[in-house]
Amino acid sequence: MTAAEVSAVIALLREVAQTEILPRFKRLGPGDIRTKAGPLDPVTVADEAAELALNAGLRALFPSDDVIGEEAVAAGTATLARLTRPGRVWVLDPIDGTANFAAELPLFGVMAALVEADETLAGFIYDPFGDDCAYALAGQGAFLRAADGGERRLAVAAPVPVTQMVGSMSWRYMEEPLRSHVLHRLDRLAAVTDYRCAAHQYRMLAAGHCHVQMFRKLLPWDHAAGVLLHREAGGYARRFDGSAYRPTTTGGGLLLTPDAASWDAAAAALLR
Repeated sequence: MTAAEVSAVIALLREVAQTEILPRFKRLGPGDIRTKAGPLDPVTVADEAAELALNAGLRALFPSDDVIGEEAVAAGTATLARLTRPGRVWVLDPIDGTANFAAELPLFGVMAALVEADETLAGFIYDPFGDDCAYALAGQGAFLRAADGGERRLAVAAPVPVTQMVGSMSWRYMEEPLRSHVLHRLDRLAAVTDYRCAAHQYRMLAAGHCHVQMFRKLLPWDHAAGVLLHREAGGYARRFDGSAYRPTTTGGGLLLTPDAASWDAAAAALLR
């Protein structure tokens, strides 16, 4: 992507957040929230409106690219199979952290990833409250761009022993016996959190504010942008079996750490 295209995408994420998401924050009525796959999977009218606006905006910016979003897939009007076919595809999470948004907690983000041939080429994670965007381009690094255009490079935290690792562990989608296995080992880390928001968890990880993260559910709108951001910030990520993450991967879990040695140590402590 060119520098101008990066700026255009960031501007689109900001515009959609300001026009479709923030005006609805703390203003949702009883009929504006419902669940999809279950009680842990909410959707709001803001998610749907934002995805439509992002879809239209990206198609205007990149007419030859395709676009799929979380809500379109949930509604059956788009399919993840599109990622297996030729051509560039934008993958959208209009509000990552919908549970927080619906609970009137100001911790959610807007995520977009550009994917081709099962590789993530670019990833964007915009924070509507900080009005800044973490983004990465494959092979070119990870950056945080402020509202005034100022920019700094992101870098993961320095490696530390497992007993000093701080991070977030999303265990609610784990099945037994893995769930109990991991939960009984979390005290091997220094501290564990779960912000119910992959967008901010990836931003924290790529900026060096924590060391480790674990996810079980791997839908591309939640992880394609974040995994690229973490990798371009110097981090190391693998599925639980040690294989590499791909945007078409939806299972097998994911463990992210500062480097390969840290991954081996964390996997031995939590998974093995």
